[in-house]
Amino acid sequence: MYDAIIVGGGPAGLTAAIYLLRACKKVLVIEKEAFGGQILKSSNVMNYPGFSSIKGLELGNLFYEQAKGMGMESLYGEVTSITKEKDFFLVNVSSQEYKSKTLIYAAGLHPRKLSFASFDRFIGSGVSFCATCDGAFFKDKTVCVVGGGNTAVDDALYLSNICEKVYLIHRREEFRAEPIHIQKLKEKKNVIVLQNTVVTDILGEQKIEKVVLQKEDEKEEIFVDGVFVAIGSIPNTSILKDFVPLNSNGYILTNLFLQTSVPGFFAVGDVREKKVRQLTTAVSDGTIAAIEVQNYLDET
Repeated sequence: MYDAIIVGGGPAGLTAAIYLLRACKKVLVIEKEAFGGQILKSSNVMNYPGFSSIKGLELGNLFYEQAKGMGMESLYGEVTSITKEKDFFLVNVSSQEYKSKTLIYAAGLHPRKLSFASFDRFIGSGVSFCATCDGAFFKDKTVCVVGGGNTAVDDALYLSNICEKVYLIHRREEFRAEPIHIQKLKEKKNVIVLQNTVVTDILGEQKIEKVVLQKEDEKEEIFVDGVFVAIGSIPNTSILKDFVPLNSNGYILTNLFLQTSVPGFFAVGDVREKKVRQLTTAVSDGTIAAIEVQNYLDET
């Protein structure tokens, strides 16, 4: 029986683990991909206090090593169901059940896809959702990045240092990215920005050869070797739809103390309904939830 099971090993989940371990609680963190979360995919983090600049991979590993060194138990696997019996939770992973007095859900998001028939066929064969993971495969080649937020612009900047040419394709006129990122992008001579433009198809046999673009009533084909997609994400909450209340977009509803309507069940990080989703807000969520878990355990 654990004091807390944390589903998701990103910054929010690992911060919660660190606080609970400091309080001498027995903690299990379950992660299905990589401990450290989406921050591992960031080429350079410059908005986390204490580090003027640090690679996302390095920072994510520091979170994990700190928690592990404090006695955190960890498990790789996908949670397939969560139920509650009396005063404890049952978490199912690969047909194994784990029991806990409380549960912190920090499972994060997964990337949104482009909506045309050929897209899925090229995932892993030229289509990528992570520039820092796969950018090296496209050294001295031509790629396109789809999106208009901070992630898309950051991806284009990162790839501009590796690739011969980078197209940044955004369906709107205005970018959602921060002005400082846009300014850096304008200084890159090998980046071509295409606004009010939509990718409607990917062409190729064994590998990507072209993408089809549409701007108003005009269509155009451009030669590219890879497509990097950064158009937002979907919360990983499908297993919770009949367990805790979700909003219309699938995000978990919590109060100010990150409690859900199920006693002992807390939600933190990108997976919950909130306005700002940043590394620092994820860490804040983890802190608050861990303290509230301690209060809950003391009261029950």
